[in-house]
Amino acid sequence: MKCVVCKYGECTEGKTTVTIEKEGTLLILRGVPAKVCQNCGEAYVSGEVTEEILRAAAEARQQHIEIDVRHFDAA
Repeated sequence: MKCVVCKYGECTEGKTTVTIEKEGTLLILRGVPAKVCQNCGEAYVSGEVTEEILRAAAEARQQHIEIDVRHFDAA
């Protein structure tokens, strides 16, 4: 897949870090599977992975966690 951002790079399987801040909670997920552009580094996360990320963010908010840094672990 060609990168939508830079229009030049090829995107290959890799890992990225995703940061979400919402309602006083900052969640940082490392090692998130994504297609990453070899030219500019833009990362594309699948719909399934996005659902897992949103679940983790909701869980952190429910627990009233202010800052949470974790390794991505798909359920």
